[in-house]
Amino acid sequence: MTQDQAFSILKTGANVFLTGEAGAGKTHVVNRYAEYLRGRGIAYAMTASTGIAATHLRGMTIHSWSGVGVHRDIDDEGFRHLLKNRVAVKRIRSAKVLVIDEVSMLDAKTLSLVERMCRAAKGGTTLPFGGLQVVLVGDFFQLPPVSREEKGSRETQSRFAFESSTWMALRPVVCYLSEQHRQEDSGFLEILSAIRRDEVTDAHLETVRGRLLGEGDIPDEDLPRLFTHNADVDRINMAALARLPGKARVFRMATRGSEKPLTSLIRGCLSPEQLELKEGATVMFTKNNPDEGYVNGTIGTVTGFSSSTKFPTVRTRDGESITVEPADWAVEEGDEIVARIRQLPLKLAWAMTIHKSQGVSLDAAVMDLSRVFEFGQGYVALSRVRTLSGISLLGISDRAFMTHPDVRERDVLFREESATAERVFGSRSKEEARKDEDAFLLVCGARGPVEQKGEMGKKGRNGRKGMKKGVELPSGSSTPKGIRSGVAIPPSRGSGVAKYDELRKKYPHAYMPWKENEDKWLRTLHAGGADVESISKMLGRQPGSIRSRIEKLELGE
Repeated sequence: MTQDQAFSILKTGANVFLTGEAGAGKTHVVNRYAEYLRGRGIAYAMTASTGIAATHLRGMTIHSWSGVGVHRDIDDEGFRHLLKNRVAVKRIRSAKVLVIDEVSMLDAKTLSLVERMCRAAKGGTTLPFGGLQVVLVGDFFQLPPVSREEKGSRETQSRFAFESSTWMALRPVVCYLSEQHRQEDSGFLEILSAIRRDEVTDAHLETVRGRLLGEGDIPDEDLPRLFTHNADVDRINMAALARLPGKARVFRMATRGSEKPLTSLIRGCLSPEQLELKEGATVMFTKNNPDEGYVNGTIGTVTGFSSSTKFPTVRTRDGESITVEPADWAVEEGDEIVARIRQLPLKLAWAMTIHKSQGVSLDAAVMDLSRVFEFGQGYVALSRVRTLSGISLLGISDRAFMTHPDVRERDVLFREESATAERVFGSRSKEEARKDEDAFLLVCGARGPVEQKGEMGKKGRNGRKGMKKGVELPSGSSTPKGIRSGVAIPPSRGSGVAKYDELRKKYPHAYMPWKENEDKWLRTLHAGGADVESISKMLGRQPGSIRSRIEKLELGE
């Protein structure tokens, strides 16, 4: 699917899962849609599963925006306490559209908790997310969700967001972008695609291993370095700091609050508990503060220290000089702050983990993939760079080419569903498409193009940071006919959304993951001589899906 086709579907108000290979232009489409919404006075929320990803969209984390914080699963009493967060509830109530980027790193439980929070905040509705248009963005071939157990720092694999009941209830239209705007090397792009399909050949392996540095080769010290483990990143950064002349200045984190939320807050903060800096150190900002000229992910160099405050001055790569003062991070429960930390919003940045590099585009990088321990880790690192010639490898293992088998299987369904959406929405006339868009604008209370103000992170009309308040429907007006599940469906039978829903009515299990009992039924029916059309009706799946499954299970003709 092209970017223009995905943009056209978004304008109908359909819930969407926007996906595609690294560099396909997902962020570009989202930013384009945000501009479209701003121009029509429609309140929207730009969020992401991680802080760095949120900066690429000039937004905030979904955890902060929704008010769920560090919680993943919570009892009814705890949930009622979450609803006391008046700021979060107000944000949710004012929004018409919710964008969640890097959804691959958002586990099923957290997505479901966010949905519950949105539905409760909107009040009196059973619609998923309270009727918001939800735009999920991401690539499940990249890093999977990880959760930390309550005690200690042990991390465990979580369920993917697409495995949640919330995803199934939302039923997003899949827009699988097929264009490529990052990788400029067709041979390299072929290798990345082969990794996704689990079809890496010996020739592919030989080509990538050809980027290994030879004995005695010294990588360019100015190039970004990507590692799998924090220990390697810390070692490289401290070694680089030690090479700089002078004595390091030490800045220690101040902490206050209850042990449990405080521990989670410290662990989630990108700034270290003890930060050592020297003049000439390469650093990255770890918090958003657009008014001061930086966001989470801004890179710069320490140029000196204030003679009065002793705080560092950082020159960013854009040439701006910033005297950096301590910032606060806090955990709120309702209106009460239960934990707070204070530290300079900086960290050393000669090297970074692959985890923190997700969403970044690089011309060149040095990376060590010899100790890859997670599905998708190698793919993320390699796909950060635009050309194969820009990669310098310190080491690589076969595991670097592995992707999650559940993701590969679900990806086939995503591609099929996207092809169907492309066909269904593409069959609309220009008049039908316009009616789809107008119906969604009507339910959002849009008044036509307006001055583009109120973007997340900037000051709105009331002088406070936040989103511009959306335009509500006039008092006493009713919801237009056909509005349900956060999707604006005009009465016209030519509506793309309506056609898409009709397909799901005919085949209720279309694009759902195959279950073990369904495979058993398929084997039994196929062995008994049932034809594809009959099996399709019995299992509630499209004939093409039945044929693909028969081939996958090697059941023969």
